[in-house]
Amino acid sequence: MGLTFFDDRRLARDLFAAASQDAGSEQLGAGISRMLAPIVAHDGLSLVGTDPATGPGLGSFSFWHEYDPALVRDLVLHRHLGGEPQPSAVPTLLRTPAVVMGAGTDGSPAPDPRMRDILTAHGASSELRLLLQDRHGVWGALGLLRCEGAAPFGQDDAERAARLVPALLAALHRYATAGPLCPEVPPLAAGVITVGSDHRIKAVSPQARLWLDQWSAHAIPPWVPEAFLVSLSLVARAEARRQGGSIPLVCAPPAACGRWTTCQGQVLDADATGDVALVVQGATWDSVLPSLCAWYRITPRERDVVTQLRTGASVKQIARRLDLSAYTVNDHLKAVFRKTGADGRDELSAALTR
Repeated sequence: MGLTFFDDRRLARDLFAAASQDAGSEQLGAGISRMLAPIVAHDGLSLVGTDPATGPGLGSFSFWHEYDPALVRDLVLHRHLGGEPQPSAVPTLLRTPAVVMGAGTDGSPAPDPRMRDILTAHGASSELRLLLQDRHGVWGALGLLRCEGAAPFGQDDAERAARLVPALLAALHRYATAGPLCPEVPPLAAGVITVGSDHRIKAVSPQARLWLDQWSAHAIPPWVPEAFLVSLSLVARAEARRQGGSIPLVCAPPAACGRWTTCQGQVLDADATGDVALVVQGATWDSVLPSLCAWYRITPRERDVVTQLRTGASVKQIARRLDLSAYTVNDHLKAVFRKTGADGRDELSAALTR
């Protein structure tokens, strides 16, 4: 079957429009699925946006259509506990950014038999995964699912999917930056969620419950937070066991839940086999600035200027500290205001500190 030709820009606009509707979570995912179905036939869809500033392993926001929550949980556990190869080790089956999971192409043996068993147990024949990456980093991933009885994804499907990358990247960027720069929801105190050694949520503080309620008000499927939190806890365990490991942090833009939000995972015992505490809170300047700069494509020099705003420095003071002219500082500030839509330094500072 030949490749379908389409307009990247128009598809990106249509995908953004589908993701930005004032509708329920299933309707949003279904709308995105309808846009992509003529290009790559599928029965289920997941589209996850990730933040290059905090790593590609965990999503900042997502859209879902016809993915069984129990399947998603099994996929999460398999990824972290079941020996699924890391992305760098996955065989490049089709010489494209897409990888077929659960079934070999053209009748070849399945590269991951356990994945095949998981998909079969949930009534699926195969999954196609597409990494959404450019020279700046990894911005997300697309997952497409075919039900049992349908032909597994093959090379033609992977080639078609690979052509979706520019449109999907553009749609994700526009979605993440289209929301209000400043918070549109009241501030909440930090909340704590505990995940037990059985990889299930064990306890939720009253403050964390308010955060979960806020997420549900932003068209996030009710089962997605648990899958995300369990995944974050598994990453926290893996990092704690790794020499030189870090404490994982995920930063979500206002489009996802009304304000810049962070979630951090920390193990509560020395060997990382017990409980994991997940702290959910509004993003502080230090945590949100790298993510904001990534999504809004703020250059390193522009970021240097923005960082100085935290001190309340004037343009002349910033220029002196950075060994720049006042004209250059003003040019950098104008570029940042244009990219973010901020009316001025006060609104930009408010977005980074509230």
